[in-house]
Amino acid sequence: MERLKSNFLNMALVLTVISLAAAGALAAVYTLTVEPIAQTKAQKEEQAVRDVLPLYTRIETDSVNGLAVARAYNGDMFVGAAVKTEDTGFGGAVKLMVGFDAQGKIVNYSVLEQAETPGLGTKMVDWFKTDKNRQNVCGLNPSEANFTVSKDGGDIDAITAATISSRAFLRAVRKAYDASAANPQADAASGASAQWHGEVAADSVAVADEQPVIHVVAETPEPVAETVSADVQTIVEPENKDTL
Repeated sequence: MERLKSNFLNMALVLTVISLAAAGALAAVYTLTVEPIAQTKAQKEEQAVRDVLPLYTRIETDSVNGLAVARAYNGDMFVGAAVKTEDTGFGGAVKLMVGFDAQGKIVNYSVLEQAETPGLGTKMVDWFKTDKNRQNVCGLNPSEANFTVSKDGGDIDAITAATISSRAFLRAVRKAYDASAANPQADAASGASAQWHGEVAADSVAVADEQPVIHVVAETPEPVAETVSADVQTIVEPENKDTL
């Protein structure tokens, strides 16, 4: 019995030492990689701002409804806004950078992060900017179009067999529009619509050679309450059963 007890203690001691060593190794790896990963993420977001906005010379940043908003100017003229937004898709968070012009129309979007079904929901990277049928959202003002999928009576064609992902994408874009229009920077002389008139935000950041630098604002996304139409209530995973 004593021998058994001794063996048990030895095994427990060895396992403890191994666990501590593994934890230390993981902590060391995390310490070495956390900063490069953060820098890469920030660079990706800065590039996304450039990709989704019209030409501009400076950026002003603020936070609206928990979303980071970068307002773009060409000289003193407001030309548009880029908003980092997100919603919950089939596989988790869908994070986007969406750009609007001075009239509130979508200029472009960039998918920053998503974990949707490969070959289905992942098509959102290009689907909603492809000029085919009614799937292209670029050039649309979310307040003027029915910004839901056609399956729900809306104006936008969902990704084939990925309606859940499509709904999440469109909800995220609508949140971005609401945030950009909630605290607009347009001047009446800029030709912007009335929805974009308002107080000018602080934290102006001058940018040389049209290369924007933004301060990424920590976001606290609000919980999403998804209302699924009656015709999709019986849908069960996997997503490829959610057909049009």
